[in-house]
Amino acid sequence: MASVSIVNVRKNYGELEVLHGVDIDIKDGEFVILVGPSGCGKSTLLRMIAGLEGISSGDIAIGGRIVNDVAPKNRDIAMVFQSYALYPHMTVEANMGFSLQLAKAPKEQIDRRVRDAAQILGLEKLLDRHPRHLSGGQRQRVAMGRAIVRQPQVFLFDEPLSNLDAKLRVQMRSEIKQLHQRLKTTTVYVTHDQIEAMTMADRIVVMHDGVVEQIGSPLELYDCPVNLFVAGFIGSPGMNLIRGRIGTSEQLEFIGNGGARLSLPSGLKVSRGAEVVLGIRPEHLKLAEHGTQAEVMVVEPTGSETQLFARMGSDDVVCTLRERIDVAPGDLLALLPDPDKLHLFDAETGLRLTL
Repeated sequence: MASVSIVNVRKNYGELEVLHGVDIDIKDGEFVILVGPSGCGKSTLLRMIAGLEGISSGDIAIGGRIVNDVAPKNRDIAMVFQSYALYPHMTVEANMGFSLQLAKAPKEQIDRRVRDAAQILGLEKLLDRHPRHLSGGQRQRVAMGRAIVRQPQVFLFDEPLSNLDAKLRVQMRSEIKQLHQRLKTTTVYVTHDQIEAMTMADRIVVMHDGVVEQIGSPLELYDCPVNLFVAGFIGSPGMNLIRGRIGTSEQLEFIGNGGARLSLPSGLKVSRGAEVVLGIRPEHLKLAEHGTQAEVMVVEPTGSETQLFARMGSDDVVCTLRERIDVAPGDLLALLPDPDKLHLFDAETGLRLTL
């Protein structure tokens, strides 16, 4: 196992800069997920850690050793790809042990490591099969087993669950997390799915347009996003973001551009008349007699909860209710946010204001 240090790393393709001075410190044994929308630079950064992409400037160190000019095979890392990349003519056992065979490891060592990895991943009965006879989830386990037998210092995962169906993705998320808890190997994992990031990571790195927006634990990012991008990206459904201003009356009040009016905590340090964006998580909007009137647009019952898509003034909001409610599109409801769970952002900079 080893730490991974990324210091002021930049990546240029000609005159186009796609990574703008990235700094990340990953501790020994930590599970860190790089998350962000397509094109944010997360996969490029992972490939730079692996040595599959060159570094324009900055340093990447694994286990305290700078690896900028070290070949991928000498970095002591193992990578699991989105496409599995299994050899179709080889059995599961041969696929898993092939890297050790190339390294001319003793046969006894290869057999032992393959059997150990197969036991960890529940592949003991599949060792004689070929990839074409396996399901998508089984192929992903084989790809993970091939990485495990190398016993690397660092595991790198590049969107490994993207090709699986929704139910299998949930199962594989749990299995990868359990695998990390068992092996305790430093892991860097790339995904665009923020639910994967929230459920699996020790820490999340949120990236956008080649810049690290925020680094923190899943709940730190959820409860205290540093800017509008993180607030809107983390959470499903996403945070309600309503543009407006702070009222000028003595009682602190948010006045939305679309007509919504919400009382704010009296201790809030913000200038009267300031242009702001108010953030409200869907689960922090409740039905209340003295709330703000909203018209129901869409009702989505999921069984355990009900999601209401409503219009508050001219602003669209989402409300998640644990209780079941008999409403239909066009009905009017009174919604009240939890005053202790509000988020406030500067409308110009997008940065979080203390609340």
